[in-house]
Amino acid sequence: MPEFNVPSPDLQIEFSYALGQLRSLYLQDALAKALDDLEILELDRELSAYVPQENLRTLARHGLRGELIYPVPCVLVANPHLLGYYRLLLGFSQKEFYSSQFGLSRFKSMESKGSLTDKNKATLPELCKSLIGSAVSLTEGIGVDRLSRELLDDLTLLTAGPQMRGGANVKKGHAGIVDVFKAIHNIVEHAATRSSESRIEIENAAGRRVFIEFAPDPDIVIREEMSSESFRNIIAIEVKGGTDFSNIHNRVGEAEKSHQKARAAGFVECWTVVNVDRIDMLMARQESPSTNRFFLLSDLKHRREQYQDFRVRVISLTGIRSE
Repeated sequence: MPEFNVPSPDLQIEFSYALGQLRSLYLQDALAKALDDLEILELDRELSAYVPQENLRTLARHGLRGELIYPVPCVLVANPHLLGYYRLLLGFSQKEFYSSQFGLSRFKSMESKGSLTDKNKATLPELCKSLIGSAVSLTEGIGVDRLSRELLDDLTLLTAGPQMRGGANVKKGHAGIVDVFKAIHNIVEHAATRSSESRIEIENAAGRRVFIEFAPDPDIVIREEMSSESFRNIIAIEVKGGTDFSNIHNRVGEAEKSHQKARAAGFVECWTVVNVDRIDMLMARQESPSTNRFFLLSDLKHRREQYQDFRVRVISLTGIRSE
């Protein structure tokens, strides 16, 4: 009898978590979250100004809003990361889209860092017009009767798949965030009532819902629902997955900027996870005084020294019962 040895699908498991972060940054979940902070009148005004009316009417007949396909400046100002959503929807790789051939290289920081310079902001109208022209070709080529939210989501994922496999499968920075999310999932799994690629919902001992989510800035947030429209912001986690020791000062400084925003948003605890085991903790605390706790990514991944402290604090601050 032949012996078969099918390996463990480790890469696919990693992708299942990485997909959650991708949805929170670049896909329809991120778009919906950005729209929560926009004035609908401003959005509709820009859609009307930039997109041919017949295209908007056709989408409306199919129950679809224009921003699902057509980018306008107010959306990209609200969340510059969303340039990545429209790139993925149009089917371009990062290498191709941000090449000198298209003249878009200077916009790459919008997708990768969520930053929007004054120079780029001033040229958003022209960028959107160009993207909309390509999106019109997409809808006409597909056929409007075939369009749906599900198809649009599938198209972005088809482009994202090779991207996730490229660059050592997942870039170190993103992989580190995924590793921390997985560690938290393992800790709270017994109390989870619902899980998706980008969010874990748990019920704590007080009967309240607690959400653990990927976020653009900081990377992972934990919030307790107090009422239908009110949350207590518990933990903000910034993950610095790079392994370059010489650049650790800059990465901790970036974490400090993120945690200052988190403090302003009312988060009780701000944690920074680093992927450099030889980090000088005295230096780190000076570089990021807003960080309550520093953790080593290697300890969390392999459940070594700091893992137990991390576990106890997650359980305590979320208010769930231990297993």
